[in-house]
Amino acid sequence: MADAPAPAPALGQIGWVDLTVPNADAVRKFYEHVTGWTAVPLSMGDHNDYCMTPAGSGKPVAGVCHALGQNAGLPPVWLIYITVADLDESIRSCEATGGKLRAPIRVAAGMGRYCIIEDPAGAVAALFQAE
Repeated sequence: MADAPAPAPALGQIGWVDLTVPNADAVRKFYEHVTGWTAVPLSMGDHNDYCMTPAGSGKPVAGVCHALGQNAGLPPVWLIYITVADLDESIRSCEATGGKLRAPIRVAAGMGRYCIIEDPAGAVAALFQAE
């Protein structure tokens, strides 16, 4: 019997965090040594990104990703994913209140849709709408 899918994070909560860097292999090793996380490879076709799992836990808490392909333009910062009810409406609100869309809507198969925004101060975050 297949495991039931994990419930979506509650609206308004941070449901995930990623770090996108030029060399994810080196940076994931850094976090393995510094935090005790274990890196679980996630195939991206021509390379692996990593889901980082705390010691003694079966649930990853973060991702360390290569700045390749659609991630090439992302800054090397920890990027939070904030869960929203309606991604399209949140994007409209973002742009109407001085923010901008940094990366277009993308689909995370089996999970939902997300995009990267920039707030009026220049900070970036992702908005996520669960399926």
